[in-house]
Amino acid sequence: MLYEIAIADAYGAGFEFAAPELIARHNDLSHYIPHQLYGMLGNYTDDTQMSMALAELLIADADWTALNIADQFVKCFKRDPRQGYSKGFYAVLQQVENGQQLLTTLRALSSRNGAAMRAVPLGIIANKQQLLACAKQQAAITHNTPVGIASSCAVALAAHYGLYQLGELSQLPAFLQSEGFADWNYNWQQAVTVEAFDTVSAALSCLLRHDNLADLLQSCVALSGDTDSVAAIAVGIASCFTSYRKNLPEQLKHNLNEPKYGLSYLAELDKKLLAKVNRLVVKEVI
Repeated sequence: MLYEIAIADAYGAGFEFAAPELIARHNDLSHYIPHQLYGMLGNYTDDTQMSMALAELLIADADWTALNIADQFVKCFKRDPRQGYSKGFYAVLQQVENGQQLLTTLRALSSRNGAAMRAVPLGIIANKQQLLACAKQQAAITHNTPVGIASSCAVALAAHYGLYQLGELSQLPAFLQSEGFADWNYNWQQAVTVEAFDTVSAALSCLLRHDNLADLLQSCVALSGDTDSVAAIAVGIASCFTSYRKNLPEQLKHNLNEPKYGLSYLAELDKKLLAKVNRLVVKEVI
């Protein structure tokens, strides 16, 4: 899950809002390319770091409160600062020292995709009511808008649907509809903005079109726009399905440039997360 998210995020980051010509020339899964703005190469972004933050909180069995979630966001950023966050949120994370300051400083009125991009790990929560409560809580910290909250719930539910083998992938839209979170465009074919509706629509559309991670990753990037978030969400959800072939290229695994919180660390988090499937009960949601 996190292992695959990191690779997809780092690969997609090089194509984020890049020219179509550059995407057509380099989107062959053979190598990472530098981020067009920050120059980072083979590094994951906020999509992975914030997913990691939520995963670590779940593994720790900590109370699921706004303060604990915010503390975890700050902790993960401070121990390993990186580009990829929105300019405003990056400045806030640099400024604050703890979760209380983050909660006090933020104006959580965004309709962008930040709540969705980090929601895949919540799929391990066994009880759907708890899952939705946790998804709404984490979204409200930064994206306390109807679409921000819905995007978090939809992504978490999609991962849950795969992890708990609740049905065929083709029936995922029907499952989301039954849970009240189906208002997405499942035939997305255009460049993707940072808005939550666009990003989740694109990720689910690509997810439903493929059956292996390599083709999925390439198709997410081919859309252009916010390629790293689309790829991280789609590949993260796909990794939860046994029907999806896990064939991310070896060269992308070997060349991920994350020596401290890289693939070994993420694989261990995945192992601890998956050990909780069918038995995770979140202690408190406020």
